[in-house]
Amino acid sequence: MVTVARGFLGAAHRGFSCRFLTYRYRDGTSYSKRTCPGQAAGVVPFTPRGPAPTNEELILSARLVVLLSGSGTLLQALLDAASEPSFGATIVGVGSDREGVEGLARAQRAGVPTFTLKVRDFPSREDWDAALTERVASFEPDLVVSAGFLKLVGTSFLKAFGGRYLNSHNSLLPAFPGMHGPRDALAYGVRVAGATLFVVDEGVDAGPIIAQTTVPVEDDDTEETLTERIKVAERRQLVDVVGAMVRQGYTVQGRKVTIP
Repeated sequence: MVTVARGFLGAAHRGFSCRFLTYRYRDGTSYSKRTCPGQAAGVVPFTPRGPAPTNEELILSARLVVLLSGSGTLLQALLDAASEPSFGATIVGVGSDREGVEGLARAQRAGVPTFTLKVRDFPSREDWDAALTERVASFEPDLVVSAGFLKLVGTSFLKAFGGRYLNSHNSLLPAFPGMHGPRDALAYGVRVAGATLFVVDEGVDAGPIIAQTTVPVEDDDTEETLTERIKVAERRQLVDVVGAMVRQGYTVQGRKVTIP
């Protein structure tokens, strides 16, 4: 008998619910399918990559693509978690807008395929966005995670991955969006800072909030010390929440994100 844990990835984008099922065999082959009652606009059904699952070596795993621009500490947290089958997800690709960053090296050491697409190599930002969309789509991801990716995606990307593109930001949104969350928090004099995981939309750090974690601001904090303390909490939150999303599913209704 084949027993599959209650691990499906379910998302709703603008009120539509979908289930994403990726069956990965221990011999490396896989089969994937997506069911979307009502077929949400901009959601493209999977083409199965292999025969339907029938054997007893079946395990269930969502496919993740991670985008980054720097050292990849958030990626490393996900790589470590994904090394355990019980996590429920496999990182199938890592992309960056910068060559030679440590985040790409982390992925390569883990045997994960990588790619680099620099904005300046394309005639326009729209061309870059289209190329990024095509490259990420080639991995057939269930979720795409921005883990320190310092580029805003455009219309093409959000059309393809709307409701499935997550970002982790180092402030308690909606406070202090942008690239300098800890610095801005210190300048404002807040007593509590933290990190936010959210679903990316057309705005800047403005999408529906999935989860938040807090850290105290100490009297002697600098931007560097506060940033490092936030990173520790941010990594833990990213692993815990992405794991829950892929194992239990989630819905997005307006600005409310629910994980059963």
